Amino acid sequence: MANARALDNRRKSVKNIKKITRTMELIATARFKQAMDRATAATGYTQRITQIVNDLAKSGLEVSHPLLEKREETKAATLLVLTSNRGLCGGYNGNVLRSAVDRKTELEKSSGSLDLQVSGKRGLAGLKFRGIEVSNSYTHFEDKPSFAEVSEVANGFLDAYIAGTIDRLDVVYTQFVSVSKQRSVVETLLPLDSIGDVSESDDSKPTQESVYEFVPSPKSILEEVVPTSFKVKLFKCFLDAAVSEQIARMIAMKSATENASEMIKQLSMEYNRARQSQITGEIMEIIGGVEALEG
Repeated sequence: MANARALDNRRKSVKNIKKITRTMELIATARFKQAMDRATAATGYTQRITQIVNDLAKSGLEVSHPLLEKREETKAATLLVLTSNRGLCGGYNGNVLRSAVDRKTELEKSSGSLDLQVSGKRGLAGLKFRGIEVSNSYTHFEDKPSFAEVSEVANGFLDAYIAGTIDRLDVVYTQFVSVSKQRSVVETLLPLDSIGDVSESDDSKPTQESVYEFVPSPKSILEEVVPTSFKVKLFKCFLDAAVSEQIARMIAMKSATENASEMIKQLSMEYNRARQSQITGEIMEIIGGVEALEG
């Protein structure tokens, strides 16, 4: 049987770990609420501007924009993977990386070249472990990505697409569906006609017939609306990834706290048995000593 003192020390260590995991669970819960509020607030705007792009594409007007031009052949593709900077969030990063590796294999077969970019230190470490090289990385995004920060990244993709450097952009991230459901998805954001369709889960449905009056001109309006629709969609991907990360960490820390409680209970039982056995042994030694003296 294990030593009672060793069991007591181990129990104290588990209690300290439980305090840490419980604290991390509370922090993740608070951050989750903030991230969910930001993601929810951006959902309506994202759906509406996507609907406008969809209506313009189907309106029959003779309008054109470089970002709306779909390439006949994908010579150069870019894959952006959104992961976290920190761990302790269960299978959050693992699910994203598995989806990223699968899409990477598909793009390498269908395109001439592939540019792999990663956001998050965990994604960089995971791909390095798999022996996959990354051309560019972003490690400054935390649980509160700002639109200005995402716009800088988006502008680089927009300029590259207009210049013909890339023909396609795919983003791998964890989509926030509800508090109880998050899923790893891959979305094609460029060319823009791929995001011109409103998803089935959106509340707003495509209108049968949309009439727009352009002031001063369709071209000037499109120069603002089309790039903005892409930036907003990419920003929504970052927001979904942030809120999903906090949910995953919250669940992981809650599970760790519950496991620590069970371990403490088990160690307490073992400690009590070991202590009882130790006391019984000491009593037997005393009785043996008394009998020896009397004899």
